[in-house]
Amino acid sequence: MISIRLIARLDVKGTNLIKGIHLEGLRVVGDPQVFAQRYYEAGADELIYMDAVASLYGRNNLTAIVKHTAQNIFIPLTVGGGVRSIEDVKTLLRSGADKIAINTAAIQRPELITEVARQFGSQCMVLSIEAKQISNCRWEAYTDNGRERTGIDVVEWAKKGVALGVGEILLTSVDREGTRKGFDLNLNQAVAEAVSVPVIASGGMGAVDHLLEVIQVGKVSAVAMADVLHYDRLSLQTMRKAAIDRGIQIRTT
Repeated sequence: MISIRLIARLDVKGTNLIKGIHLEGLRVVGDPQVFAQRYYEAGADELIYMDAVASLYGRNNLTAIVKHTAQNIFIPLTVGGGVRSIEDVKTLLRSGADKIAINTAAIQRPELITEVARQFGSQCMVLSIEAKQISNCRWEAYTDNGRERTGIDVVEWAKKGVALGVGEILLTSVDREGTRKGFDLNLNQAVAEAVSVPVIASGGMGAVDHLLEVIQVGKVSAVAMADVLHYDRLSLQTMRKAAIDRGIQIRTT
């Protein structure tokens, strides 16, 4: 049995940590490096940096932030947003990233997944999926921070991604993101049961029970959270204790 990971997600615009609802209405929270250090010291298992406006520039702008973070923080770091080529991947890995999350470019050119996996290993290739529900137990994959439709079924895309070499899936529910109403359990369960790689649930965390539900019902391997950490609504220590008390095997620090 794997140990569940608690991951802090930091969405960044320029030099600022931001947070929105449904990936929109972005508000400045503070300095991402300060928050990253705080989460590292609080016991986060991993960090995820996402460039929230990368689609506007056609490239990821987090290199400087990633370099600084990697010098001071010693847990796995996933970076995504605007990654479109092998050269983009190389740049971020050289800056200190451990894993690279790709969404838009993978949908536009699926063979990029295989290229990244072959050159850097499947463990480096994270498929970022932004999902919106379109009917009962059906979800469509979106790009450009949840703005652009693709017509692609989320579960089928997840399975194809794994077949192409994906080592992990970052699954964001656009419908639940920033709402603090809980994860889309059906979405997470559908994807987790369809693939053989770890699934990270993202979007909706608002209470300890939400964490426990998405692990036990959603069958995910990791949980990414932002709002509850940024605004001190819950501590990682509280979440970890609740999981242990429920009999969930979770990483301890």
